[in-house]
Amino acid sequence: MKLLAFIPIRLTLLLILGILIGKLFSFDLLYLGIFIGALFVLLSAIFLFEKNTKSVFFGIVSALIFVFLGTYCYTNAQPTNHNDHYTKITYTNSDLWSLKIKDVLKPNPFSYRYYATVKGIGQHPTTGTILISIPKGSSGQQFHIDDEFVTRTKLTDIYPSLNPHQFDYKNYLKNIGIYHQMQIEQHHFTITSRSKTTLKGIASSLRNHIISKLEKESFGEDEFGVIQALLLGQRSDISEETYTNYQKAGAVHILAVSGLHIGILLLLIQFLLSPLKQIPKGRTIILLLSVIFLWAFAFIAGLSASIIRATTMFTFVAYALYLNRPSNTFNILALSILFILLFIDPNLLFQVGFQMSYAAVFAILWIFPILRDLWFPKNKVVRYFWQLLCVSIAAQLGVLPISLFYFHQFPGLFFVSNLIIVPALGVILGMGILVVFLSIFNWLPAQFVWLYNKIIGFMNNLIAWVARQESFIFGDIPFDVVQLILSFIVLVMGVQLFTRFNSKRILLCLGSVLCFQGYTIYQEINTNEKVEAMVLHKTKERIIFNRNGKELTVLTDNNNQPDYLISRYRTAERIHSVSFDTLKNGYHIKNNSLLIIDSTGVYPLSTSDKILLTQSPKINLDRLIDSIQPKEIIADGSNYKSYVDRWKITCIKNKIPFHYTGEKGAYYFK
Repeated sequence: MKLLAFIPIRLTLLLILGILIGKLFSFDLLYLGIFIGALFVLLSAIFLFEKNTKSVFFGIVSALIFVFLGTYCYTNAQPTNHNDHYTKITYTNSDLWSLKIKDVLKPNPFSYRYYATVKGIGQHPTTGTILISIPKGSSGQQFHIDDEFVTRTKLTDIYPSLNPHQFDYKNYLKNIGIYHQMQIEQHHFTITSRSKTTLKGIASSLRNHIISKLEKESFGEDEFGVIQALLLGQRSDISEETYTNYQKAGAVHILAVSGLHIGILLLLIQFLLSPLKQIPKGRTIILLLSVIFLWAFAFIAGLSASIIRATTMFTFVAYALYLNRPSNTFNILALSILFILLFIDPNLLFQVGFQMSYAAVFAILWIFPILRDLWFPKNKVVRYFWQLLCVSIAAQLGVLPISLFYFHQFPGLFFVSNLIIVPALGVILGMGILVVFLSIFNWLPAQFVWLYNKIIGFMNNLIAWVARQESFIFGDIPFDVVQLILSFIVLVMGVQLFTRFNSKRILLCLGSVLCFQGYTIYQEINTNEKVEAMVLHKTKERIIFNRNGKELTVLTDNNNQPDYLISRYRTAERIHSVSFDTLKNGYHIKNNSLLIIDSTGVYPLSTSDKILLTQSPKINLDRLIDSIQPKEIIADGSNYKSYVDRWKITCIKNKIPFHYTGEKGAYYFK
C-alpha cells in the first residue's frame, strides 16, 4: 500500500516536520503568523491565476504552509512564549500564589504530588503549570482536581538528572510545559472556597466515587489494582510486582486505557447495537449511541490525554463504519492526528505513549493485511487465532524500535500473553463496565464480584507465569536515537520488499540493513576505545565509576549499590563486565591527582590537582587550600548540605572551581 498516496498522510508528515523544526529552533510568533499569512495570500493568487491545484508551484506553497503551521503550533504551545506566563511576572518571595489542582499524580513514599495551574501571583493574573509536592503525614492534606488554594511558598527549579543515562525528569516535565516546582509544607497553604468545577474535575469526582464503591466489595488487592487500571485509568494502586510482570510479559499496554481498549469497546458496542440496523435510521442511531458510549467511558476513565486521543481516533473510525468505508482508515488516522490532536497540543509528538499508540496502529493497518494474506485457514477458530497472531506481530513490529529506545528490552513471549488476553479483553471490559454500573446503584451481587475477581486473578497469574520465563526476556539492549531512525528505515524497506520483490527494493533493503549494522559496529569500536571516570551523586553514599572500554569498575564503600545507578549506564555505554572495589584515599586519574578526604578529616600535606570531599569532614577549608593548592574541589552526595554551602562560599572567596554533584550532577574527570 502506498501510504503517501493519501493526502491526509502527506499533510500529517508535513505538520510533524514543522513541529520538529519548531522544537529545534526558536521563532517569533508574530513573524511566523505574518509569514504564514503571506503564504496563504500567495497560494490564493496561484489558484486564481492558474486554476490548477496540481501544479508544482501550488504544491510547494501548500507544503510550506503546513510545515510552518506545525512550527507555529509548536511555538504557540510553549507556555513561556506568552506574556501572561508566570515566568514573565516580576514577583517577590512574600507574594501570594493562587493555584488550582490540574492533575493528581501517583504519590511517592514521601509526598503527595500534583500538577497545579498558576492562576495568579499577588494582583497579577497568570497562566502556567507547576509541580506541587506536599509531604505525607498523619494529618497530610490530599487535594482533588479543581481544588484551589493560596500559598507564599518559594518557587524552586526542577533539577535535571544528576547521573549519566538516568531518567531526566526535568526534560520530561519541560516537554509538557512544566518548568518549576513548589514543595509546600503542611499548613503553609489556605484552601479557597471560590473553586470553579471543570469537566475533568467532574470526571475525577465520579471516578473517585466509583472507586469508593468498589472498595467496599471483596476484590483481592492485586485484582482491584488491575480493575482500576482497566476500567478507570487509575494505575496508582497496582503493586510494583504486578506492574513488572505485565511489563516483562509484553502486556503492559493492557494496564493503560488506550486505543486497544477503546477499539475493543467500539466493536462490542457495534455488535450489541447491530439489531438496530433493521429499523429506519438505524445506522445513524448506532453511530450516535456508539460515540456517546465511547465518550461516556472516556469520562468515567478520567479524561486523561491518552484516553482522549484514543477516543477521538475511534470516533473517526465509528464514522468510517457508518459511511461503510473502513478501507479509508489511514485517512481517518491521519485526520485524527492532524486536525484534532497535534493542532491542539503538538507536544504530544514527544510523548512516549503517543508515539507507541500511533506506531502500533499504523503498523497494524499497514502490516497486518500482508501477514494475514500469507495463509487462509479453512477452520474459523484457527483463522481467528491466526489473524490475532498477525495483529500481535504487526503491532510489536511497529513499536519495537521505540520500545528498545526507551526501555531497552524485548519480551520474547509477547504473542503468548496477547493471544490469550486480548481475545478475552472484550469479555473482561464488558463485565467490568457492568460491575461499575451495578456498584453505583448498590446492585452488585457477591457472586458476580467473586467471578470477576477470579477472572482478573487468572489473568494476573497467567501474566506472572509468562514473566517468569526469564530466558525469553531480552533486556539491557543498547539502542540510541540513530539506531531508532535506522531501524524504522529497515522496517519500511523490509515490508516494501516483502510486498513486491524486485532488484531495486532488494538493494534498498540491503542498504538499510548495512547502514544499521555499520553504525552498530562503529559504536562497538568506540566503546572499546572509550575511557572515562566520574564521581556520581548518591545521597549519603560515595561512588566513583572508572570505565575502561567495555569494563566498568565501581569504587564504593557499599557493593550493594542500587541497580538503577549501574544498569542504565551499563546498557547505554555497552558495558560487558562490572566489578567492585573499595575506595582509597587517593587516585591518579587522567593525568590528574585526586585526593579523597573523608569523615576523619585526615589528609597528607602534599599538592593535589583535585580534592573530593566525602562524608562531611570537619576541616578548615581555607587552611587546606593554602597547604595543598588544589585546582578544583568536588563534593559528593555523602556530605551534609550545610557543609557544602559553607565550602562553596570558601571556594568562591579563594577563586577555586567548586563542583557539588547534588547541583551540577556527576563530575567527569577530563
